[in-house]
This record gives sequence, C-alpha cells and structure tokens, in this order.
Amino acid sequence: MLVPMEGGGFKPPGVEDFNTPPLFDTPWLSWLDKPMLQAIVAVILILAFWVWAARKGALVPGKGQYLAEQAYFLIRNSIARDYIGHDFKKYLPYLIALFSFVLVNNLWGVFPLTLFPTASHVGWAYGLALVTWVLYNAVGIRTHGVGGYLKRTVWPSGVPVWMLPLVIPIEFISNILVRPVTLSLRLFANMFAGHLLVLVFVLGGEYLLFESKSLFNNIAGGASLIFSLAIFGLEVVVQGLQAYIFTVLTAQYISSAAAEEH
Repeated sequence: MLVPMEGGGFKPPGVEDFNTPPLFDTPWLSWLDKPMLQAIVAVILILAFWVWAARKGALVPGKGQYLAEQAYFLIRNSIARDYIGHDFKKYLPYLIALFSFVLVNNLWGVFPLTLFPTASHVGWAYGLALVTWVLYNAVGIRTHGVGGYLKRTVWPSGVPVWMLPLVIPIEFISNILVRPVTLSLRLFANMFAGHLLVLVFVLGGEYLLFESKSLFNNIAGGASLIFSLAIFGLEVVVQGLQAYIFTVLTAQYISSAAAEEH
C-alpha cells in the first residue's frame, strides 16, 4: 500500500483502466476501439505471415520459414494429431488460425505501442469460446445425430439408470454450459490479471520514483520499475501458454464430441 504524498496520493489502477473509448468521435465508427483495432491488425498480420511462409518453401529454410514450420508442426503434431486422431486434418486450419489469433492478441500486452492484451476485454474471450463451442457441438451432432450426441453428452457409459436424474443435469451443465464459460474465463482472467499487475508495478514505481520526496520511496520506485521488466518476461510466457492451452482444450472438445466411445 502506498502512503499518500504531498499534493495528492497514488490512484491504483483498476477495472476502469480497461475501458477503452472509441478511437474516433464519430457515431458510425463508435465500434472501433483499441481492442477492435488490435484484432483487425492481428488478422492482417497472421494472414500475411502464413501466406508468406507458404510461398517461401525453400529447401534450406530461413529464420521466418523455420519459425512458421515449427509453429505448424507444434499445432499439427502436438495438438491436432495427438488429441483428435486420424481425422485431425479437417480441423487443422481452424486450430492454426485460433492459436495464431489468440497468441498475437495476447502479445499486444507486451508490445511497446499497445501494452494491452485484447482478451483482457472479456467479450473477446467469450467470442472465441463461442466459436469453439459451436464447432465442437456441430461436430458431435454431425457425427452422432442430435439425439445420439445429447445422449452421449449427458449419459456417460456405465452409469446405472437409477442415477440418471442426478447425473444428467450435472453432465449437461458441465459439458454444454460450463465448458465455454471456463474456456473463456481462463483466457480472460490471465490476460486481465497480468496486465493489471504490470500497471501496478509500472505506475506505482513511476509515482514513487518521480513524485515522492522520500529517498526510500525513490529507491522502491526504481526497484519496482526494474522488477516490472521481469513481469513483462513472465507475461510473454503466460501469453504463449494461454494460446496453447486454449487450442489444446478446443482440440480435446472436438475429439470428445466426435469420439465413438464417451
């Protein structure tokens, strides 16, 4: 807790710091705020990167082609093939697009000109989870039919009939309602908390270093700013990990919906 200084105290960052106003004061552009612009730029960058990587195709890959190949094989082999199985190729484009989109929008949180992860607005996390929810339920319905898929979803094999009144509501809530919520909140909470932590160390350190007349507070502020660099490094790891986890869970849900045995 910071002690109030002369001429005013430190206002800690909070939820209101995540409220991004429209970039233009025009009614027909009121939808274009910072997260939306970041998402649009992310789509353009991702398309350009993968198109460029696909066209290179050199026998001895350069750094960019090597990076693209490693990202492709990570998603293809470690996620799509391992979790979905022999039919993984039909879902591979979506998983690559999903991983790329989540990763780039997470990394906006450490990019110097943005410093704001797109998914720290919960609506973006909900939107991504909703697309995944529609996809894996559509896969299940296409594979087993509506009745068959619902039966497999709410009636685990081996459960006796007398337990169904208890098991069916639990399984329905868990598999149909809770999955997209937990999927989205995991991403949102990590991006929100990480960005808030960075704000506390950076803004608090800046206040102590430049606004306080106490030498002890000045030293503490400088240490806080230095330590914030470590927080940024940790954030990069968390952002990459959350993109991977989001994609892995999507692959697991697709596999579960399409599997022959529940």
